[in-house]
Amino acid sequence: MTSATTAPGATKRGAVDGVGITDVAALAGVSPSTVSNVLNHRERVAAATIERVERAIELLGYVPNGAARSLVAGHSRSIGLVLSDLGNSLFVDIARGAERAADELGLSVVLANSDGRLEREDRYVELLTESRVRGLLLTLNDESHFREIAARSRQRGPLILLNLHADDGRFCTVSIDNEAGGALAAAHLLATGRRRLAFVGGPDSLQPIADRRAGVRRALASAGLAAVAEIGPEWINRADGWQVGRMLAPRIAAGEIDGVVAASDLLAAGIVQALAETPGIRVPEDVGVIGYDNNQAAWDAPVPLSTVAQPGEALGETGVRLLVAESDDPTHRHQAVRLDPTVVVRRSTER
Repeated sequence: MTSATTAPGATKRGAVDGVGITDVAALAGVSPSTVSNVLNHRERVAAATIERVERAIELLGYVPNGAARSLVAGHSRSIGLVLSDLGNSLFVDIARGAERAADELGLSVVLANSDGRLEREDRYVELLTESRVRGLLLTLNDESHFREIAARSRQRGPLILLNLHADDGRFCTVSIDNEAGGALAAAHLLATGRRRLAFVGGPDSLQPIADRRAGVRRALASAGLAAVAEIGPEWINRADGWQVGRMLAPRIAAGEIDGVVAASDLLAAGIVQALAETPGIRVPEDVGVIGYDNNQAAWDAPVPLSTVAQPGEALGETGVRLLVAESDDPTHRHQAVRLDPTVVVRRSTER
C-alpha cells in the first residue's frame, strides 16, 4: 500500500531543513499513516495520539503540503463556488454565507463568476473538479442549464445546486421559496388597499421568475382578483424596468393600475425611475411598487423600494453544510431545502 510519504512534495515540505511526515512520525512514535490521519481524518485517531502528533509537528516546525494532503485524502480543503452574477448582491450574500460556514469548518472557498452562461458554468465545474476541491456549489436559475449540467456532470465530489429547486434526487439543492415570495409581495400591496395589480417579470425560463409569478397569481386568486396585466420583459435589469415603466405610465395615470409587483429590485428601480419622469404620477401615492431581492437597488433608489428579501447568506451556509455532510457520509441522502423569504417595507408602497 502506498503511504502518505510517497505523495509528491510530502517529504520535503515544512521547515526549511526539509522536515517531512516521516520525521514527525518517528518523533511521535507512530506510523506515517497515523500522522496522515491526524492531518486529514482526526476522527479515526485517539485523542492521546493526536496530542503526541501535534506536539511533534510543533517541535519540528512541520508545515503540511496542502497539495500532497489533497492527493492522500482524495480532495483538498477548498470548496468551489460558481456564482451566476457577482453584480447582484444576492450572490454576494451567498458567497459571504458560504465563506463564513467554510471558515468555521476549517475550509476555504474558491469563487468563480459564470455570468449565467452555460458554457462558463460547465467549464468552471470541470476546472474546479480537476483541482480536486472537496465539492462544488453552483448557483443556477435556468432549468435548461440544470438539465445540461446534470447530464454532463462528471464531478467526483458533491455538487450542490443553489437558487434552484429540484426534487429529482440526483443532487442536494438549496433554494428560496419564490412562489411564497411572490404571494407575499402581492399580499403586501393588497394590505395597503391596492386592488389593480400588475406583475412584471421574465423570462419564464428562469425558474425563480416563473415561481414568483405563480405566487402573485395565487395571492390575487385568494382575494378573488386577477392581475390587471402581466408583462414579461426580455430580462430583469433596470433598463428593462424603465421600458416597462414607460409602457405602464398611461394605464397608471388612467387609474387602471395601482400596484406593481416586479420580479427583481432592478426591474422595480427602472419602473420607478420611468414613472418619476412622467408628470402627474407619484410613487407611492398613485401606485405602489414592490421589488424582489433586497439588493442595493432597493435601498439606494431615490424612492427606497419595498421588496422581498431573500436569505442569501443562509442559502450559502446551508449549501456548505450539505456539501460537507455529503462528502463525509457515502450513505448521504440528497435533500431539497427551501428557505423562506420576508417582506421589507419601504417608501415605495407606504400610504
